Amino acid sequence: MIKFNAKDMFNTRKLVHTALFISLGIILPMAFHAVPNAGGIFLPMHIPVLLCGILCGFPLGLICGGLTPVLSSLLTGMPPAAMLPSMVFELAAYGTVTSLLMRVVRIKNFYVKIYIVLISAMLCGRAVYGVLNALIFAAGDYSLSIWLTAAFITSWPGILIQIILIPAVLIAFQKARLFNFDNKKVKAQNEAGVGGDVEVKT
Repeated sequence: MIKFNAKDMFNTRKLVHTALFISLGIILPMAFHAVPNAGGIFLPMHIPVLLCGILCGFPLGLICGGLTPVLSSLLTGMPPAAMLPSMVFELAAYGTVTSLLMRVVRIKNFYVKIYIVLISAMLCGRAVYGVLNALIFAAGDYSLSIWLTAAFITSWPGILIQIILIPAVLIAFQKARLFNFDNKKVKAQNEAGVGGDVEVKT
């Protein structure tokens, strides 16, 4: 059973980092707006959400995933209103799955763990996106081929960027001592099923 420590989940540093990731989730897509369908190809909004889930934990990963597309839509018009509901649930799934799997996956090798967490979250988020579109948001007009095209074929450059960039960013954060994945206190908390998986530095 996963236990949560409210004090750890909502400490000030994690809240500040979550706000920064939300801001990045709004700013990064703006750099791609000049390119047609750049959001669907490069998936810039996904990167801060996935990082937030890994580094800030639950429920901040969920909050980041849910709020980022809403605020971006309100402030920049992207994603458009028609795409917003499914994207909210998709990104919320990314933030939730990464944050929970960081607690559940008990693999000592940091790189293997990150890739398991990252790829699992990417698949779960896409599954949520497809199911909700097929059953609710685009019922009757959505098909398996449309989902496969949007989730994997069109977006393969973004998927590749995430697989390469996110572990590299995490390693850079570790080397800069902004976050600590090997802290003894964190490991003890993980073994007890409480606390967080990453120690947040000042």
